[in-house]
Amino acid sequence: MKSINLITMTPCCRILIPCRSNSFLGLPFKKTHNLSDFRQKCDFHSYPSRILGNGRIINRTQKLFCVVRNSSCGQSRGFSRNCNGINPIGASKRGFHVIASVASDFRNHSTSVEKTRVNNDKNFERIYVQGGLNAKKPLGLENADLDEHAATGQHEKVESVKEGEESPTVKEAWRLLENAVVTYCGSPIGTLAANDPNDKLPLNYDQVFIRDFIPSALAFLLKGEKEIVRNFLLHTLQLQSWEKTVDCYSPGQGLMPASFKVRTVPLDDNKYEEVLDPDFGESAIGRVAPVDSGLWWIILLRAYGKITGDYGLQERVDVQTGIKLIINLCLSDGFDMFPSLLVTDGSCMIDRRMGIHGHPLEIQALFYSALRCSRELLSLDEGSKNLVNAINNRLSALSFHIREYYWVDMKKINEIYRYKTEEYSTEATNKFNIYPEQIPHWLMDWIPEEGGYLIGNLQPAHMDFRFFTLGNLWSIVSSLSTPKQNEAILNLIEAKWYDLVGLMPLKICYPALESEDWRIITGSDPKNTPWSYHNGGSWPTLLWQFTLACIKMNRLDLAKKAVDSAEKRLRVDKWPEYYDTRYGKFTGKQARLYQTWTIAGFLTSKMLLENPETASLLFWEEDYDLLEICVCALKKSGRKKCSRGAAKSQILV
Repeated sequence: MKSINLITMTPCCRILIPCRSNSFLGLPFKKTHNLSDFRQKCDFHSYPSRILGNGRIINRTQKLFCVVRNSSCGQSRGFSRNCNGINPIGASKRGFHVIASVASDFRNHSTSVEKTRVNNDKNFERIYVQGGLNAKKPLGLENADLDEHAATGQHEKVESVKEGEESPTVKEAWRLLENAVVTYCGSPIGTLAANDPNDKLPLNYDQVFIRDFIPSALAFLLKGEKEIVRNFLLHTLQLQSWEKTVDCYSPGQGLMPASFKVRTVPLDDNKYEEVLDPDFGESAIGRVAPVDSGLWWIILLRAYGKITGDYGLQERVDVQTGIKLIINLCLSDGFDMFPSLLVTDGSCMIDRRMGIHGHPLEIQALFYSALRCSRELLSLDEGSKNLVNAINNRLSALSFHIREYYWVDMKKINEIYRYKTEEYSTEATNKFNIYPEQIPHWLMDWIPEEGGYLIGNLQPAHMDFRFFTLGNLWSIVSSLSTPKQNEAILNLIEAKWYDLVGLMPLKICYPALESEDWRIITGSDPKNTPWSYHNGGSWPTLLWQFTLACIKMNRLDLAKKAVDSAEKRLRVDKWPEYYDTRYGKFTGKQARLYQTWTIAGFLTSKMLLENPETASLLFWEEDYDLLEICVCALKKSGRKKCSRGAAKSQILV
């Protein structure tokens, strides 16, 4: 193993791993090394070295070395590799994009920049905040509204192409996706969040985000290109082992970064090096915790093995350790009484204040998927036996909790409407003391007779009745919801197509927070005004999850309808991040153009529709064995009445 230098100049020092270390990038660890011990301590080597800049040590005796940029708690740090001969001024290779060195990091100035963008569009914002466009608009959209919009002819039709040929939209999408690829020392490692050549203030959109890369990774895998995905999985795994510090406080071991950036740093003798600079939330707007990053990483690891057949990656010692760290962090004991994962606001795709703190559905669906993935990926030995048992117990409890308490349809809403409150008993019907007055007026008329969905959040005396698209779709994909519930969710989307899909698929949530709700819950967020961004905006990247769910439930007609609708506009509109207004009529007021996961989500959807059989590699079927697992059976002092029988009855179709 190559030598490792440890800087002890500051109280918040970090151990940085050489990129070409055999233990990470290609060859297994030597038997004399223990990975868990290796991540916690390193020997200090006394090779001749010198300090460059801010705490940076360069070892003259090696071509591979570590870099630390850290003068105080919470400062930036780099993970580097010596790359001789790299041109620092935007060099590229095979059409891949190489990030050059930048003079300053705009991430920390994002708030002021966004205020400027908002001030430039005061009229548009004022209309949204005051509800001017929607003041007299009913919650349903009539067919005539869509027909009138289609008649304007402002968007091109889906191109008619010969069978086996790619449409111009698909060709452009592939070109844009390949141009967004980021290389690290000559090897592809991920894709930029957005790659608009006219954007002079990219903020953190010039970074590689873990959640954003998922559709890009699937597109490459389905096309037969696995190198970039393998590199991404291994390099982000290395970043997991770093010490994470926010205001001199370190979060739990196993946390994955929200994003990372490749920076080019000049050395002596006209040479340059590239460093990986991760963000664990310490630079993010609002300092939100990237809870979903580790869950998506595990989901992608499983998909990589299923599609490529390269199961050797998941069997590596460092990868197995990474899985265990993530799952142990999620399963750590706390004060919570529920099997669902407790998180703060902004800890997932909705990464701004939107009232989703607590037990948001999106996190629970990803958590459930990651647990099922881990059960498949973990090597069965004495070291993982207890963890696998804990995973099984949590899966069983979580599936029952979500299916029983998050589900609403006409029957359930009528039951809640007649709830008695203040019940003190283990046999209480209204277990969470939900007051019937919480049922919003819009829901009473909106819910169809055939169909239902999983609510957005559940806590004591609180149910968030908003429809969150990603959480419901991923519940179908992962079989967190029952087969009957899966069908009902798609039935609801079909029945409320104009509200949830409209002119551009798909709404991130429905309905939007307006008036006092918007002011109180979002804190008057100027970016999350009603029917914009996370507050009811339309996000084309959700197409691939919708397509996957539809294929699983044999509803390809819905997926094709949504993809065709998006294909008419995305190329003309320059692939925006999101769309605004109640039905997605306008490009988002602050939407980045050439958004990579918009492009990749479209491509993944097209490929899944062309080869639906490949979708089976990405979703999960009902696990009937989970219904037989109950922690109550292990304890003599368990509940008087176990709910497992009710869970079994729910899945019978």
